[in-house]
Amino acid sequence: MQESIHGHNVLNLIREHNQPASKDELLTAIAQHFGTDSLFHTCSAEGLNADQLVELFLAKGKLTLQNEQVHFVGCRCKH
Repeated sequence: MQESIHGHNVLNLIREHNQPASKDELLTAIAQHFGTDSLFHTCSAEGLNADQLVELFLAKGKLTLQNEQVHFVGCRCKH
């Protein structure tokens, strides 16, 4: 069984990248860092693929999309 990766690890990766990227570029970076078949979880959801995780972070305001570029906003998670 595959171990789920906490979404906060993905937010850290995005923050460390320190520059906006297209959603496709971001998904490629996530796949390269964590693996193409990785599953993710957050405090409120589990069993997410990378695309679903990014969409969740956009919906929750942890990431924003401006001019087709994803920007890191941050979170107040305890992880």
